[in-house]
Amino acid sequence: MKFAVIVFPGSNCDHDAYYAATHVLGQQAELIWHKDTSLRGADVVVLPGGFAHGDYLRTGAMARFSPIMQEVNAFAAKGGPTIGICNGFQVLLEAGLLPGAMLRNKGLKYRCEYLNVRVEQTDTPFTCGAEVGQILHLPIGHGEGNYYAPPEVLQSLEANRQVVLRYATADGALDAAANPNGSLNNIAGICSEGRNVVGMMPHPERACEPLLGSTDGLVILESVVKALATA
Repeated sequence: MKFAVIVFPGSNCDHDAYYAATHVLGQQAELIWHKDTSLRGADVVVLPGGFAHGDYLRTGAMARFSPIMQEVNAFAAKGGPTIGICNGFQVLLEAGLLPGAMLRNKGLKYRCEYLNVRVEQTDTPFTCGAEVGQILHLPIGHGEGNYYAPPEVLQSLEANRQVVLRYATADGALDAAANPNGSLNNIAGICSEGRNVVGMMPHPERACEPLLGSTDGLVILESVVKALATA
């Protein structure tokens, strides 16, 4: 299978995602510049972390207009597995591929640390290898990770089981202390109504080898390989 890793001006986790796909998962991958107009036969699309266009205006606000996003939109509309990680999540929100928005972190400080997230749903291509309630130890690195949605949208997300990851304690409890940014309902990741598009603030590609301090990111990355192998 082949991963397409989208590269925007200011992306800084693109090579991390490429490395994880090729050297760790043993799959094909290609870096796709934001001005390109083809995904070149990709089976999975990754929008990586970083600071697309310097986060001017709002995080992801300019990236949504990049030419490649037309192809990403079409790929996702056809059910193609698409994941946005950190800044990639922000781009998916701005592009309307996922509902809601990102606000500045509570406390207005950039947070860069390992924390725990609880898997809520396993019927997405990026969580199908996990178990409901499983705790993943993953790193974050963001200043605008405070997920917000209007009450009616939040209610719809919960009713449709679109919240796939929540910030939690090591034993799975959901409390304010485990929430690093003030996200509503401790939301760390959501999926689209079609369940093929996933956005998450933690970085699975930064937790895929023992040297990095955790291999829990493999749960996310290997899930999509499993999903496509059994499709």
